[in-house]
Amino acid sequence: MTASKAERNEPFECGGYFVAPGQRLRFDMPVALLPTHTQLHIPVTVVNGLKRGPRLWISAAVHGDELNGVEIISRVLAQLKDPLRRGTIVAVPIVNVFGFIGQSRYLPDRRDLNRSFPGSLRGSLAARVAHLFMTEIVERCTHGIDLHTAAVDRSNLPQVRGELEDPETRRLAEAFNAPVMMQSPTRPGSLRSAASKRGISSVVFEGGEAQRFNESVIGMGTRGIFGVLHELGMVAKPPRGKRTKTTFVPESSWIRARRGGLWQLLVDEGETVKSGEALGVIGDPFGADRITVRAPFDGIVVGKTNNPVVHGGDSLVHLGKLTMSKGEGPTPSRPAS
Repeated sequence: MTASKAERNEPFECGGYFVAPGQRLRFDMPVALLPTHTQLHIPVTVVNGLKRGPRLWISAAVHGDELNGVEIISRVLAQLKDPLRRGTIVAVPIVNVFGFIGQSRYLPDRRDLNRSFPGSLRGSLAARVAHLFMTEIVERCTHGIDLHTAAVDRSNLPQVRGELEDPETRRLAEAFNAPVMMQSPTRPGSLRSAASKRGISSVVFEGGEAQRFNESVIGMGTRGIFGVLHELGMVAKPPRGKRTKTTFVPESSWIRARRGGLWQLLVDEGETVKSGEALGVIGDPFGADRITVRAPFDGIVVGKTNNPVVHGGDSLVHLGKLTMSKGEGPTPSRPAS
């Protein structure tokens, strides 16, 4: 593949390394010294195309115990055998290396990295890691995909989230082609929020559980990333197989326990429910004193708790709203082929 002088890409600089056009380079970016005086690194792979184009970062394990994204990035890089048609991929399979090693969502300072962006060079440990990732990775890119799972004791239906009122963000979400595409305002301190403030469009893919691999989610996430790469003109071939029917969700909320007890779920992820339909039952250890938890609106189950032991106020079912104003509807973002 040759490129004219006007189209020719430039070397991509990251972490002190320069990746030439047409080159793939894996390197370790220093992040901090452990108390043992051992240097800890963030692993990075850059794939630089011969032609100019979008620069896409793909990240996982911002929460150190969320593992599906690590394997998704591994498979994307393994399947990316042909040179990029154009643009650059910056793949970071483990952002929160501290949490990954300790199998923890958080950093050693007990802060949530995804509430610490854009960070600070002289702030807390979380702020310093966030600052490094922003300056060395995010700010050098034009688009982003951040891969997550549900938190411990929960699971998520595969879904892509973003500020879908932004046309470029919606373009990424539609190309990802997850079962659910959710309008999700950015949260202060999140990676997505910090990127948005810098004019960088990004989406979050959520799916599966923490601390384990979910094969169906990994396959869907891998295919979704190739869908985005194809949409951005970075690879020639679209993902294999038929497109998934995508349900648009304009907003969502967690249905919480009115009191403590033992929770029995009566619905499953991806199932649609009507307002007033039973979602599950909370009972006592003797099987008595049972109360039924019902859906407050028409919706689709996009997440759930997996722990039957609940306290009053605990999250039970994450329900995406399907009741929309006139002119809207839970239709596929594109026709399924």
